[in-house]
Amino acid sequence: MYNDFFGFRTNPFSPNPDPRFLFFTPEIEEALACLTYGVQTGKGFVLMTGEVGTGKTTIINMLLEWLEAQHAATSFVFNSRLNEDQFLDFMMADFGITCDSHSKSQLLLCLNDWLLERHRAGEKAVLIVDEAQNLSSEVLEELRLLTNLETFTAKLLQIVLVGQPELEYKLKQPHHRQLLQRITLRVKTQPLDLEQTRRYIAQRLRLAGSNGTRIFADETFPAIHCHSQGIPRLVNLLCEHALINAFVEQKKEISLAMIDEVAGEFELKANLSLVSEPGLSANLRFRAQAAEVAYSTELNTGTENIPERKL
Repeated sequence: MYNDFFGFRTNPFSPNPDPRFLFFTPEIEEALACLTYGVQTGKGFVLMTGEVGTGKTTIINMLLEWLEAQHAATSFVFNSRLNEDQFLDFMMADFGITCDSHSKSQLLLCLNDWLLERHRAGEKAVLIVDEAQNLSSEVLEELRLLTNLETFTAKLLQIVLVGQPELEYKLKQPHHRQLLQRITLRVKTQPLDLEQTRRYIAQRLRLAGSNGTRIFADETFPAIHCHSQGIPRLVNLLCEHALINAFVEQKKEISLAMIDEVAGEFELKANLSLVSEPGLSANLRFRAQAAEVAYSTELNTGTENIPERKL
């Protein structure tokens, strides 16, 4: 809607996890390096965790592109709310493995034979499970048992578990200690700091076709960082809707007031730990502190109908 108005070739802040727009922070670079190293060296289990919206799925998509270039077989399980049989069926179908029988023992034999063929051909087989914090204990145990498919020298199946921080807590439960011991590499995604937020926005504008003309006023960046708490998905949300509002008002530059308006529309509560950032408006500091005081007052008075606060 606003691409022609601002001179973009494509939407710079699309919510889709497009690897072309991946912004390389030190944490992202480390995550990709660990994931590719884990697959190349046959580590078996690799774990990647991070808060919602910090780029995990975008990293997965880039990993899938790399695996395709390496001629590795992949299965990407994006719906983790499956029971054991459904999970196995989905994985087999995604790998393209056919089996004449639907009994679990025969399916596992077919899987083992197929993995051995891939191993003899020098090819990797990689299972990636997204939203793994939703996996049941039974499915997690099945995954652990799948790593028993091995030769004397190598794991036949590489497994990448991706999930929110809750996944780490789940794996620390006593009944998952055997699985936890098999995870050889762990990486985490992190929110952006203020300077990274600034460069993240600039990169997405450039990749979308911006000619370099200033679109976001300098004072908007601390506010975007404060309201989004450095979460890339929320940065995209704020920036896209600010661009929409600017287009409606036929304004070529995003102001601080526009960012604050969008943050209010989506009920984004500013992070008080960030309100001392250099360049953050006194107005935003005051409103963030006032909101926190009001919220604390509601909690202390025991009000039952407290409105939901969303990140």
